[in-house]
Amino acid sequence: MLPRQSKGAAVQQNDPHITLITPTAPMSPATHGGRAKCLQRLVRLELPVPVTVALSFDAVHGLAAGDWLDMEQMLTPFGEDQLLCVRPSSEDPDWGGPGAILNIGMNDVQLARLSAEIGAEAASKLYLKFIQSYSTHVARLDPDIFDDLDTKDADAVSDFLEAYESEAEEPFPQSRSEQLIGVLRSMARAWEGTTARLLRQAKGAPADAGLGLVIQAMALGVGHGESGSGVLQLVDGGTGVPQITGRYMSQSQGRDALKSGAAAMFLQNDARGPSLEEKLPDAFAKLTEHAALMRAKLREEMQCEFTLENGEIRILDGVRVQRSARAAVRIAVALAEDKIISREEAVMRVEPRALNELLHRQVDSTAERDVIGTGIAASPGAATGKIVFTAAEAQACDARGEACILVRRETNPEDIRGMHAAVAALTERGGMTSHAAVIGRGLGLPCVVGATSMRFQVNKRRIVAPDGRVFHEGDVITVDGTNGQVLAGQPKMMEAALDDAFQVLMSWADESRDIGVRANADTSADARTALTFQAEGIGLCRTEHMFFEADQLIAMREVIFANAPADRSVALQALLPMQRDMFVDLFEIMQGRPVCIRLFDPPLHEFLPTDRAGLRDLAESLNLPLSDVTRRVQALGEYNPMLGLRGVRLGITVPEILDMQARAIFEATLDASKTSDPVVPEIMIPLVSAKREVELVKTRIDAVAAAVRTERGRDFDYRLGVMVETPRAALRAEDIAPHCSFFSFGTNDLTQMTYGLSRDDAGRFMSTYVQQGVFPEDPFHTLDQEGVGELLRVGAERGRSAQPKLTLSVCGEHGGSPESIAFCREIGLDYVSCSPFRVPVARLAAAQLAIRDKIQ
Repeated sequence: MLPRQSKGAAVQQNDPHITLITPTAPMSPATHGGRAKCLQRLVRLELPVPVTVALSFDAVHGLAAGDWLDMEQMLTPFGEDQLLCVRPSSEDPDWGGPGAILNIGMNDVQLARLSAEIGAEAASKLYLKFIQSYSTHVARLDPDIFDDLDTKDADAVSDFLEAYESEAEEPFPQSRSEQLIGVLRSMARAWEGTTARLLRQAKGAPADAGLGLVIQAMALGVGHGESGSGVLQLVDGGTGVPQITGRYMSQSQGRDALKSGAAAMFLQNDARGPSLEEKLPDAFAKLTEHAALMRAKLREEMQCEFTLENGEIRILDGVRVQRSARAAVRIAVALAEDKIISREEAVMRVEPRALNELLHRQVDSTAERDVIGTGIAASPGAATGKIVFTAAEAQACDARGEACILVRRETNPEDIRGMHAAVAALTERGGMTSHAAVIGRGLGLPCVVGATSMRFQVNKRRIVAPDGRVFHEGDVITVDGTNGQVLAGQPKMMEAALDDAFQVLMSWADESRDIGVRANADTSADARTALTFQAEGIGLCRTEHMFFEADQLIAMREVIFANAPADRSVALQALLPMQRDMFVDLFEIMQGRPVCIRLFDPPLHEFLPTDRAGLRDLAESLNLPLSDVTRRVQALGEYNPMLGLRGVRLGITVPEILDMQARAIFEATLDASKTSDPVVPEIMIPLVSAKREVELVKTRIDAVAAAVRTERGRDFDYRLGVMVETPRAALRAEDIAPHCSFFSFGTNDLTQMTYGLSRDDAGRFMSTYVQQGVFPEDPFHTLDQEGVGELLRVGAERGRSAQPKLTLSVCGEHGGSPESIAFCREIGLDYVSCSPFRVPVARLAAAQLAIRDKIQ
C-alpha cells in the first residue's frame, strides 16, 4: 500500500522550498512549476494521487550549485521502505526537462523484501530498471556496459551491480538518501547545462527559466493481481474529436505502455485486441470518471497517467494533451460549448498563426522528411509536383493535369500565370515581401524563397542540394512553405480542414475584435477566397496584375509603344472593356462590401520582354522592326525603376492610362449596381509624395466621373484616397489629407524606402542581421514600430488633424501579422488588409488583442 500523509510532515506544508503537496500548500507554476501545481489541483479534487513533495526553483538551482538539502525533511512524508520517483516541473510543460527516474530506494534489502511480497521476477525488474537509469543519468556511465547482460538471467541483478562497480570504480549506492540526492543533483545540473538551455530557448523559454522537481511515492505497477501502467485522454490529439485514446500495459511502469507497441492493451473495447475495459470494467469506468473530472475542473483536455496495483488506481500525473492546430480549435470550442470556459477564453487559447495548418494542406507530422534545401517560409502550406523552370512549362503541365513546382531564381510579374498554374513556387532569391512571397500568399500557394542553400542551375534545368544530389526538370519534389523546407519525393500529406469548429471560433472572434479586416484581392478568385474567410471587403486591388493576362498584355504593350496620346488612347480602348468586366465581377462578388482599387502602379518595363526571343515575338505582334522594338525597350529602361516612373508619376505623365482605369471603374460601378447593392468604389492613388500630385489626379478623375454621369444619365458616389508608401507622404500628411477620404499605408514599400533596403534582396543577409541583433526581426515580416511605425503614427496624427473623418488602414503584408496589428490598433487605424489566406489569422489576432485589453 502507498503511504498516507504523516502528521510529522505537516511542517512542510508551509515550507517555500521543500513543500508537501496538500490542498493548501503555498505553490504556483512560477515557483514550483506546472507539474507541481497540477498535482496540487488533482489532490484538491481528492483523486488518488500518491504522496508527493515539490522542490522549488530556488531549491533546485541551489542543488545545481552544490548546496545540500535537508534530506530528513524531504523524506519524512514517506515510509522507510517506500520507493520514490522524481519528475521535472518546469513553469511551462512545453519547455521540457530531464526525464523521470523511477524506483529510487531500490537496493539489496528492498530486493529481498519485495521478492517476498510481489515475487522475485517483479522485484528484480524494478531493481534492474533503476540501476540502468541511475548509471546513465546520475553516474554518467555508458549504457553499453549492460549490453551483454541478460535481464532474464537468474543472476541478472548481481551481474548488473558488478558491471556498475567495475565501470564506476565504486559499489552501487545502497542508501535511499544518497540515491535521491544524486538523482536530484543530476537533474538540476542537466537543466542548467548549455545544451538544455539552448533547447528550451528554442521553445520560447527565457534563458533563466527555473526548474522544480517533484518527488513522489512509487506506485509500482508490477506484482500480484492486475498491476500495470498506462495513459488515458478523452480526445484525439490530432483531430480534437472526442475519443478515449491511450494504452495500458500489465506489469509495467511510467509510460511504458506508449513505447511497447503491440504488447500494450487498448483502453476501450476494440476489435483489434484486448482492452482494459474488457479486463477490468470497473477500473476503466473509474478512470474515465477521473479524466472527465480533470477536464471539468482543470478546464482543459488532460492526459491522465495512471497505475494499477492489484486493481487499485493511482493517478500519477496530469498533463495537457498534446494537440495539432486543428485539434486545438475543436478542443477550445468544445470546452466553451460545454460551459467549462467562456467564449472569450476559447478565442484566446488558439495561436493565430497556427490557423495556417487548417487553411492549407500540410506535410503530415508523422511523415519522414528528406530535406534537400531550406529557405524563407514565405507562404504556408505544402505541395508536391514536378520541377519546371518557366511559366510556360507550368501552364503546359497544368493543361495536362500534372502538378508542378515553379522553380525560378526570382519571379517577376510575367510569372503570375505560371504561379497560377503551379501548385507551389521555389526561388533562389527574395524575402518575405518579394514578388513570389506576396503573390504566393495571395493565391494560397505554398512558397519558399531565398533558398540559397541550394544551387539553381537554371540553364541546365536542374537544382543541386547541399549534399550534392541533383534534381532535374521533371523530378518530383515537395515545397513546405510552412517550415521553409524543400523535400525530395512525396511525403504523406494532411489536408486542410475548415470545419464547423473553425467557423464557430471565428464567429466568436468577430464578436470581440474592434478593428476591421479586409483582404488584398486582385482577381475574382481572390475575392471569392476573401469572402470564404469572411473579409469585410477588399482593402487593396492591384489593377496591374490584371494586365498580365495574355490578351491584356498585348494591348498594354501597344499602349507602351504608342508615339502620341491619340494613338495611346486607341490602344487603351481595347483594355477598357476588359478592365470594366473585371471590376464588375469584383463588385458583384463583394455584394456591396467596400472595394479599394489601386490605380496603375508598376514601371512600364515590367510589361516588356528582356530576352531576344521575347523581343522577336513582341516585334511580330506589333508589326514593328526588331531594331525599333529593341531601341524602345532600352529607352524605357531605368537605373532604379522601383524609384522611377511608376505610380502617380506615371499617371501624371501618361494620364491616358489613368483616364481609362477611372472610366472602367465608374462604368463597372453603374453596371454592378443594377443587380446588387449600390457600389461605392474606393480609388487609391499609389506612390504619392506631394499634395500637388493628388490635386492633379483628383481633377482628372472628377472629370471622368462627370463624363460618365452625363453619358449614362445616372449618379454614383466614389471615395478617393492615397497609398502612403513614401516617407514624405507620411510627414506631409496634413497637406494631403484635405483632398482625400482615406489613407492606406503601404508598409511594404514604406519599409523599403525608410530603410533604403530592397525587399527583394534583403533575404540574402536578413537572417545574419537578425541573428547578430542588428534588427530584432525581419522588418518586412514584422512591422518596425520604432522607425516605420513612427512614420505611421505621424501620418495618422497629422492626417486626422487636417481631416478628422479620414479613414486609416494598412494594406501591406504587415496587415496579417499579429504583432503589427497590435500597433495598428494602438495608433487608431480603422482596418488592416492582408492576403486572403491571412484574413482568419488577422481576425483572430485582432480579437485576442481586444480581449486582452478588456481583461487588463
